[in-house]
Order: sequence, then C-alpha cells, then structure tokens
Amino acid sequence: MKRLRSLFVRTPAQLQLELDVPPANADELLARLRTMGLRDIERCSLTRNRAVMVSYHGSALRIHERYLRAPDDVHRAIARFVSGRTRTERAGARAVILAYAPESGEREAASRPRRTERMSPADRAHVRALTACHESLNASHFGGTLQPIRIRVSGRMRSRLGQYTAATAAGEPPDIAISRAHIRRHPWPEVVHTLLHEMVHQWQAEHGHPLDHGRAFRRKAREVGIAPRAVR
Repeated sequence: MKRLRSLFVRTPAQLQLELDVPPANADELLARLRTMGLRDIERCSLTRNRAVMVSYHGSALRIHERYLRAPDDVHRAIARFVSGRTRTERAGARAVILAYAPESGEREAASRPRRTERMSPADRAHVRALTACHESLNASHFGGTLQPIRIRVSGRMRSRLGQYTAATAAGEPPDIAISRAHIRRHPWPEVVHTLLHEMVHQWQAEHGHPLDHGRAFRRKAREVGIAPRAVR
C-alpha cells in the first residue's frame, strides 16, 4: 500500500516534466495540438519554408520546424488558427503565430521574393485574358469585393489545375496560378471555371475563413455556380 501511495504522489510531477519537454517530431506536435483543441487534422508535417509558418489544406497541416520548441501559448494559437470558429479568434491566433516567426537572418531569407517562372508571349496573353476574366467574375459573382490580384501561368503544376497562394508573413502578396498544361489541353470555359474556383479561395482568405474545401467553401462555390472540387 505504501508503494502504491508513493507512485500516486510522484505521478503529477512526472506528467508535468513530460509536458515541459518540447515535441521531438511532427507526430508528437500533432498530439500536443490536439490536446489544445485542434480538430479535423489527421496528418502533420514539418517544413523549412522560409515564408509560410503554418498552413493547412483539408486534413493535412504543415508547420515550420521552428515551432516544435514554441511555448504553449503559441501551440494553442496554432490550434485556434486552424480550428477556431470565428474570424476574430483566428485573427488573434495569427498574430501570436507571426510574433514567433523567425527573426534576423531567418527573416531576411523569408523576405526574398518567390521564385518566378519565365513567361512566354503566349503566357502573357493568357495572363491578360485571365486578369480580365477575374475583373469580370469579381463584379458578377462577388459584388466587386475581391481585391485585384496577380495571376500567373505555371509550368510546374502537374496534378493541380490552379492554385491560390495566400499572402505570407514576409510580405509577399497573394496570387493565383493556373496550370499551363490545363490551358493548352482543355477548353477555355474549363480554365475560367478553375479561375473561379481559386477566386472562392481568395474570398475565403479575404474574409478570414480557413483555406480549405469545407462548409464555407462549398456554400460559396454553389453560390457562384461551380463544383466544389476543381476536377475535370
């Protein structure tokens, strides 16, 4: 009985020591974030991306490796940023996350511009056409509320038709990329459909919604008349 009592007395201290040890890998970080309210995330991976600190898509979460050793309040902020229910809650969490972003030399690296692709004359013509479509769709489907955005044609996209990239902590502006192969192989109305899909993601970002294909995305996609998934 004394031995059992002794074990019971030590356990809280032992648990406290375990909590004080930072996660050693992505799985341990994911487990910790779940105890802090993270929901609907099944996979977590660590990155060394110089600009994006935390990003998530569907059930996958990507976090800069620097956040392994972040204090509990930053880990809680990550959980709120991903799973928060209100725009105000997510905005407050974002501020905490960015306050812990890399400093000095790391920040200098993060401030470097994204690597740009060389554009052909055909690409430039497509960018002009897509930019005009964005302006028209913004007026007809979003009441002209979306901000003007850089649109580019990408030859690096193999599986995706299009992609919206949010603004980064380093000050890089958002942009929309459309696959060059998509433009070459598929009818123009399908390309415009893809652009409209990415504009719904732009709407999410500008209105404080998570960048995913969840309920808010599906509702807005139906509202503007497109399929929630960007597939042919």
